[in-house]
Amino acid sequence: MSARQFLDRLHPLFAKGGRLEKFYAVYEMIDTFIYSPPDTTYTAPHVRDGIDLKRLMTYVVLALIPCIVIGWYNTGYQANLAMAEMGLESAPGWRGAILSTVGYNPANLLACLLHGFLYFLPVYITVMAVGGFWEVLFAAVRNHEVNEGFLVTSMLFTLIMPPDIPLWQLALGVSFGVVVAKEIFGGTGKNFLNPALAGRAFLFFAYPGEISGDNVWVAVDGYSRATPLSLGAVDGMERIATEGYTWWQAFLGIIPGSIGAESTLGCLLGAAFMIYTGVASWRIMAGVFLGMFATVLLLNFIGSDTTPMYTMPWYWHFVLGGFAFGMVFMATDPVSASHTDAGRWVFGALIGFMTVLIRVVNPAYPEGIMLAILFANLFAPLIDYVVMQLNIRRRAQRNVAI
Repeated sequence: MSARQFLDRLHPLFAKGGRLEKFYAVYEMIDTFIYSPPDTTYTAPHVRDGIDLKRLMTYVVLALIPCIVIGWYNTGYQANLAMAEMGLESAPGWRGAILSTVGYNPANLLACLLHGFLYFLPVYITVMAVGGFWEVLFAAVRNHEVNEGFLVTSMLFTLIMPPDIPLWQLALGVSFGVVVAKEIFGGTGKNFLNPALAGRAFLFFAYPGEISGDNVWVAVDGYSRATPLSLGAVDGMERIATEGYTWWQAFLGIIPGSIGAESTLGCLLGAAFMIYTGVASWRIMAGVFLGMFATVLLLNFIGSDTTPMYTMPWYWHFVLGGFAFGMVFMATDPVSASHTDAGRWVFGALIGFMTVLIRVVNPAYPEGIMLAILFANLFAPLIDYVVMQLNIRRRAQRNVAI
């Protein structure tokens, strides 16, 4: 028995058009969010199988598990390592009370995982609470069901944040991403920008001191450490090697950075799962990589006496910053990305090209992948339009020839 049938039998006031219709709408939102939705598609456009939105979003969350776990470990490891360097014996506040049972040894796997989890947890709770409020509010006003799209958005937004970002800024960022980049355009399926990236871009430009720089990537107050990408942007590959960073550290994600977007290994594991289940486009991922690869080779060939990033090889670009995370989880957003097969190649290549261009040519912003994806989101409809018009023209010419 569905929620609608149950409430209709319970009292006629719950029937459609009754005074308590709004209450029913909220009840059904929760019901369909936790359990299966009442309507499942078994025919076109879902020609592969009868997959519903809940299962699709669940697959994405499952694909994120390697990044989440590695992110917990890396956040805790960097914090414990910094505390050891500073001679601190305990963390302040409630985290210190919990961590007193396992200690702060950076060589202890459990201590690092628990320490990282204690930074992840309040960030995720804040994002879910604030973003969930806006989702339920807009769904109630529109008499729509709450769908599972925000489940993925909340996780992505959490993983690309610095570990100790103020919670009130998180609330502002996720509010901007959900309301301005998604709900005012109609909600899930109608947004032309990735909501998680839009929220992060808002925070980057509104509060740059809390989302960039050397003081935000390690969750210990008073400790400053630059990311390898920032070091490379200033002093080139020599500085990265001097600081002791290796390619394998960057590939595994054991470097200062955001909560869960640094591990290329975790991203590739997630990519394999999503490609196998068919919930993400391998063409977009391949396009992003090839766009990055070709642009880096071109800039390596051109060279520069003043900008050290011109010499960074492609395999370092691949593992530094959030490139792999953006390539796998952000660029493949099924709503804001291109939808035609040929368009996906162009869309991905544009992201890879813009990422390297921003990283190398613009010294003020060494990351690049976030702005590149948002830029490509704006051009996705135009890319698909051009691809479809070319197909129409080719078919028309073929028919004339016949």
